[in-house]
Amino acid sequence: MVKLPTSIDDTAKLLARADYVAERSLATALFLALKMQRPLFLEGEAGVGKTEIAKVLASTLERKLVRLQCYEGLDISSAVYEWNYPRQMIEIRLAEAGERATGASGQAARKKLGQDIFSEQFLIKRPLLQALEASGGAAPVLLIDELDRTDEPFEAYLLEVLSEFQVSIPELGTIKADKPPIVIITSNRTREIHDAVKRRCLYHWVDYPDARRELDILRRKAPAAAERLSREIVAFVQRLRNMDLFKLPGVAETIDWTQALVALDKLALDPDTVNDTLGALLKYQDDISRVRGSEAARLLSEIRADIADA
Repeated sequence: MVKLPTSIDDTAKLLARADYVAERSLATALFLALKMQRPLFLEGEAGVGKTEIAKVLASTLERKLVRLQCYEGLDISSAVYEWNYPRQMIEIRLAEAGERATGASGQAARKKLGQDIFSEQFLIKRPLLQALEASGGAAPVLLIDELDRTDEPFEAYLLEVLSEFQVSIPELGTIKADKPPIVIITSNRTREIHDAVKRRCLYHWVDYPDARRELDILRRKAPAAAERLSREIVAFVQRLRNMDLFKLPGVAETIDWTQALVALDKLALDPDTVNDTLGALLKYQDDISRVRGSEAARLLSEIRADIADA
């Protein structure tokens, strides 16, 4: 088991070991979350690396990753626990058959059966309960991904989990974590998350990287790309993020586009290749139509002029 980092610099190095290039403010927020045993709430546009942080933590700290992928309509039975009703019914039928065979009956037997079928052997543990009940070794990393996709009632349920690291099951009582999990919550801000949830967390906005950091990311994540190609890609993407597009490209799209161009054996950008591969970078037809053609040629011309002057 790898020990938790003891400083902000150690936290940045921990992330860097898994090729995650973090700005110091993010490393600071993460260090404090680990030190204070507080959930870390990461907000930002899709594709900027929020989810990756939880994966990197689990990998570098050698912890189990428990992921709760949020969606509209997510409820307790999918997120926390539910009873295995088919197995419970089988148990009831077997008990009834045993009573008929032996002639046994009575209120005491039925009471015992009621207690037995609501025991842990009939409990199906979902991600939140799995994270709280992790036994042996270090506490896991709990990723609650894209919380903004859920409904407000589920947010309200999370308050007990985030405050006390416990859940209440009426038939069994309160289950509390012996070792609080490392909790990372992400949101793409498709809607505002209630203040009550945010107050229980440390908060950090994960922004698009600047050109220097994005180039560093490409060198780590797409090392096969030629240096000139990587520089041109970063410059092109940085310019796109200043445009009024429906969905700006994230770091994930920058990496995808670079890998696509490497697969095409490209050493530099050219207008035809940009036009043919924009689908790896932009995900809406209106955005692709706006960039393709003369706009792409103009951006490439500016990029080459800037690189030549550098």
